[in-house]
Amino acid sequence: MINYYLLTKPGIILGNLFTFAAGFLLASNQGVNLLLFFETLFGLALIIASACVFNNYIDRPLDRKMERTKERALARGAISASKALLFAAFLGVAGAGLLALCSSLLTVCVALSGFFIYVVLYSFWKGHTVYATAIGSIAGAIPPVVGYCAAGNRLDAGAFILLAMLILWQMPHFFAIAMAHLKDYAAAGLPVLPVVKGVRRTKIHMALYIVAFIASALLLTLFDYTGTLYLKMIAAFGCAWLCLCLRGFAASDDQLWGRRMFQLSLLVIMTVCLLIPFDKVSPAL
Repeated sequence: MINYYLLTKPGIILGNLFTFAAGFLLASNQGVNLLLFFETLFGLALIIASACVFNNYIDRPLDRKMERTKERALARGAISASKALLFAAFLGVAGAGLLALCSSLLTVCVALSGFFIYVVLYSFWKGHTVYATAIGSIAGAIPPVVGYCAAGNRLDAGAFILLAMLILWQMPHFFAIAMAHLKDYAAAGLPVLPVVKGVRRTKIHMALYIVAFIASALLLTLFDYTGTLYLKMIAAFGCAWLCLCLRGFAASDDQLWGRRMFQLSLLVIMTVCLLIPFDKVSPAL
C-alpha cells in the first residue's frame, strides 16, 4: 500500500495544496467558505495525485538511470504498469468528478489544464528538450489559480499575478534541484539547463528569474490585493534569495549551493503563501 501512496508524490501534493490555499484565501472577499475550500482542496489533491502517478509511469525508463529515483515502485517493478495506470485513472476521474460537483466549470477547466500540461506536455517532453522545465513550471503554477477560481469564480488580475509568480519562482527552484543533482541528470541524459548550457549560464538564468519573481510578487500590493507588510517581507526574502544566487557565481561547491538555493526557495514560497491571507486587503464596499 505504501508503494501506491508514494507513487502519488505526496510532497508535491502538499506543496501544491499550500499554494492552492493562498489563492483561495486571496479571492475569498466575503468570508471563507470552509466546505467549498475542503471539497475543492480534496478534488485538486486527487487530480494532482493522478498526474503524478501518470508521470511516474512515463518516467520509469529515466528513473531507472538515476540514483535518486531508481528505487521508485514502478522503476523497480514493485507495482505493475497496468495497475499504476488504473490507479492514476481512478484518482483523476474521482478528482475531476468531485470538482465538478462542488465547484464551478471554470475551476474544473483550470485544474484539468494543469493536468494536461503536466502529464501530456511536460512528462513526454522532459527527456527531449531543455524547455520542458518551463512547460512544467506552468503546470506547477496552476493550483493557486484553481483556488482563486474556486473562491471567486473569476479570472482577473489577481489570478494572472499568481500564475506569473509561481511560474517565475519555479524556474530557479527547478534549476536548484538540477544543480544539486547535476551528475545524476547528466548520467541519465536529461536535457536540463545546467547539463545542456552549463553551470554559469544556469546561474545567470536563475538570477534573472528571481528578479522577475520579486517584481511579479510585489504586483499583489501594487494592485491592492495585499498590504505593505506583504510588500516589505517579500522584498526582504526575495533579496535574500537573490543574494544567495549571486554568491553562487563564486561557489566552490555547486552541489551544496544548489541545495541551499532549493531550501531557501521553499522558505520564500511558504512566506508568500502565509503572508497573502494574513495581509490581504479587503475590497471597499
